Amino acid sequence: MEQDCRLNTKMLHGGSGQGYGNREILPPISQVTAFAYDNMEELEKVFAHKSMGYAYTRIGNPTLAAFESKINELEGGIGAVCCSSGMSAISTALINICSSGDEIIAGSGLYGGTIDLFHDLEKLGIHTVFARTLDRESISRLITPKTRAVFGELISNPSLNVLDISEAAAAAHESGVPLIVDSTTATPYIAAPISFGADIVIHSTSKYINGGGNAIGGIIVDGGRFSWDFERHMALSEFKKYGKRAFLIRLRTDLWENLGGCMAPMNAYLSFIGADTLGLRMERICENADALARALDGEDDITVNYLTLESHPCHRYVDTQLGGHGGGILNFRTGSKERAFKIINSLKYAMIASNIGDLRTLVIHPASTLYIRSGREEMEAAGVFDDTVRVSVGIEDKEDLIADFLRAVRESRVN
Repeated sequence: MEQDCRLNTKMLHGGSGQGYGNREILPPISQVTAFAYDNMEELEKVFAHKSMGYAYTRIGNPTLAAFESKINELEGGIGAVCCSSGMSAISTALINICSSGDEIIAGSGLYGGTIDLFHDLEKLGIHTVFARTLDRESISRLITPKTRAVFGELISNPSLNVLDISEAAAAAHESGVPLIVDSTTATPYIAAPISFGADIVIHSTSKYINGGGNAIGGIIVDGGRFSWDFERHMALSEFKKYGKRAFLIRLRTDLWENLGGCMAPMNAYLSFIGADTLGLRMERICENADALARALDGEDDITVNYLTLESHPCHRYVDTQLGGHGGGILNFRTGSKERAFKIINSLKYAMIASNIGDLRTLVIHPASTLYIRSGREEMEAAGVFDDTVRVSVGIEDKEDLIADFLRAVRESRVN
């Protein structure tokens, strides 16, 4: 397989999809809890990590391994670990390198669930310092000897701020800490964070990677390029001998096993086959989102937020970092919560649901749902207001989506 083949070809014919035991074209679903061995000597070697094999699905499963290999190949990492959810992936990745007394620098415009997680980590003694923007100056100013990582979303949800990965990575690396990027809303179709300098990439695979809305999951990909300072990152000190692979080895053989946040084999299979069409889906989704955003932008009494609109403050990154795409999320402000609800409730081709990345267009009022536990300052930093409507655009015919949304917006003006 040529290493420079494009995403859709790599997805179907890459090295990660070869070599299943009985010549299957897809990985078999190993829906089992444990694996039997002929003798104790063999099983002992597996538990001691001296022999390849599987013992118990919580610590390894061939269906999970196939999915991990697929996403790792797309992201260009040295290895990946899939988790039970996107939130499990974030928490596991951070706890893998942080202990009580440590600090994380994070962007302020994060997904509401991630903000809630950072508040929970405070109870474990892991403090988060929020930066209004994760630019070089802010990161350099906020880093202290206690800082263990810089964390940001590539395309924040729903504010649609874009992380300048190269700049953030340079600032983090100057101070000896890794850059962790949540690339859920970008997906490997839009950007490859490791190629821009990110050290660890996280996805909630429940979203675009799965695409069908049928399996919760998350994944952590280690770029394998960061030179760990084991005096600073004491959580990895027992794995010092593995050098740049220390994060991945501890994650795989220690923390992930013990926390128990493994992905179910069936979910790994559903996510594997969903990922096969990621490129096709994202091409259509991005096209639809751009068309819908431009149509809504023509309405005088609403304000549209979408990356490909020339008025967007992060528009410059569309070509330099996002491959010319704006992603599948747009949001717009309506003037009031009551009008936002009226528009949402009257749509025919958008389901009211809290997920993103589905084949179907999904719509929600984030202030009263996803950010219900957040303070006003946190919501506004995330681009969420009482009159905000978030849209996760699907693959329907764009003409139908445009007609439906324009009708709902225009009818909402009538008292």
